[in-house]
Amino acid sequence: MSAAMDKVLFRDRSEAGRRLAERLLGLAGPRVVVVGLPRGGVPVAYEVADALGAPLDVIVVRKLGVPHQPELAMGAIGEDGARVVNERVRRLSGVAPEQLEEVERGERAELVRRCQQLRGGHRPVALTGRIVLVIDDGIATGATARAACQVARARGAARVVFAAPVGPARVTPADLDADEVICLAQPAAYHSVGQAYLDFRPTSDQEVARLLALAATGSAAGAAPGDRPTHEAEVVVTAGPVQLPGHLTLPQHSPGVVVFAHGSGSSRHSPRNRFVAAALNTHGIATLLVDLLTPDEEADRRLVFDIDLLAERLLGITRWLGEQPETAALRVGYFGASTGAAAALWAAAEPSTRIAAVVSRGGRPDLAGPRLTGVRAPTLLIVGGHDTQVLGLNRDAQAQMTCPTRLDIVPGATHLFAEPGALAAVAELAAGWFADYLINAPA
Repeated sequence: MSAAMDKVLFRDRSEAGRRLAERLLGLAGPRVVVVGLPRGGVPVAYEVADALGAPLDVIVVRKLGVPHQPELAMGAIGEDGARVVNERVRRLSGVAPEQLEEVERGERAELVRRCQQLRGGHRPVALTGRIVLVIDDGIATGATARAACQVARARGAARVVFAAPVGPARVTPADLDADEVICLAQPAAYHSVGQAYLDFRPTSDQEVARLLALAATGSAAGAAPGDRPTHEAEVVVTAGPVQLPGHLTLPQHSPGVVVFAHGSGSSRHSPRNRFVAAALNTHGIATLLVDLLTPDEEADRRLVFDIDLLAERLLGITRWLGEQPETAALRVGYFGASTGAAAALWAAAEPSTRIAAVVSRGGRPDLAGPRLTGVRAPTLLIVGGHDTQVLGLNRDAQAQMTCPTRLDIVPGATHLFAEPGALAAVAELAAGWFADYLINAPA
């Protein structure tokens, strides 16, 4: 991506991290580890790790500077004894092996001190055999980025991806010793990382330690007021004869909770649904990501398309929310993707259940059939502009519905909204819709 540097690109590191996370969702998986470069890279990395459901760590790197020219790096060291030496620079600079060892001893002591300060004594996350996403708030000279990638390799990473919100126009994986380099913006007129940010205040060691601790606990306890949900929990939802695993996030004073109904082949771990859920949480809306089928049921592909069954599970989940002390008083909304959208609409048409709002992302409302006319909840249909077949099905469904509806088209997006900025557009549209009908609606 290329852009002229005539305007600020990011409000702050957290916003940059959320936008970078959207670009990296395709890499989500159990083998992924996210590491940030202290200090400024950690707030960016925190958002990426949160969206991908990946562990967060830091790579603390200390440069081995030439004794008579400390700004010139002849190598770098990292944790677990990681050590990278540029023999060419060492020899050309006339640095003897014993001089290198002396420089390393001093930097190793500082490395240990900084690691203890940032981690509070916790061991680093193992990188052996993992896909490691090395994150910084931007690429300047590339020296620190290269050293961090080299340390990740020395610690056994199977694949190293360096990612940053902004960097120079011509930077290659070979420049950083990475397998892949991802930058959201690479402006032609690029002089410093800080140019890209409205707020580029230094990140403190205390903030780095707080974010690492927050990521390690998987809890929002200790987050800055208004920044993060106050309660997150893995839950088991009783829905009729089955028990379904879920993840409940409750921002303080939330007026409503959105239940996510995922599509075929997905689950509560879907990085796309997690991304949208995180956006809703920042608007003060609670979310429940829950599997609608048991593991045994998911093996039967017929059940994945059993809209009646999926809708019945949603109704059971809704009843369960009404029985829990912390959610009983909350308005309930549904967010459905693909076949999950059909199940959400089917359930919303049930006369005995009052649903405040429904949002469909790339959904198949046509699969709700005659139930569409019974939906009373205000419904937002979001479809990619290039998802032509599904767009036609949504237009037909909207014509049958009698409740308040709106069809929003995300230009250039395909079915999975994998294009840059597409999923962020979905998240903002959904947040606005739920804010209108869960937060701002009269009690």
